[in-house]
Amino acid sequence: MGTMQRMTKQRSAIFDLLHNEAGFLSAQEVYEKLRAQGSDVGLATVYRNLQTLADNKQVDVLRAEDSDIQLFRYCHEDTHHHHLVCRACGKTVDISWKDFESWARQIAQENNFSSVSHSLELYGICADCTPVSDAE
Repeated sequence: MGTMQRMTKQRSAIFDLLHNEAGFLSAQEVYEKLRAQGSDVGLATVYRNLQTLADNKQVDVLRAEDSDIQLFRYCHEDTHHHHLVCRACGKTVDISWKDFESWARQIAQENNFSSVSHSLELYGICADCTPVSDAE
């Protein structure tokens, strides 16, 4: 990508909001939280700034399971990684998987593809959200 863009007032507010949230949020949720804090930011501005933050690798992006909705989260890791996401509460764990990375490169080479990118999210139910059966 090009050079990193300057942090505008709106982008800074969005970044700070995500930094203080544990899980992923949709652009609509970011917009609603900012409005609740008294910001007059517009929804289009939220979308545009989230995309810039994602392009600059300052936030993680994933698609909601069974949906086209993009979700955003402050990026704690500065290396390429994937996510394990709880379907119930949204808890997210960053995972890295070196074997997967080499497998993806190998598949791309075998099929004469270049400039390949990928995103891998695993969805499940975390221990806190798993019901304890009466049998235990």
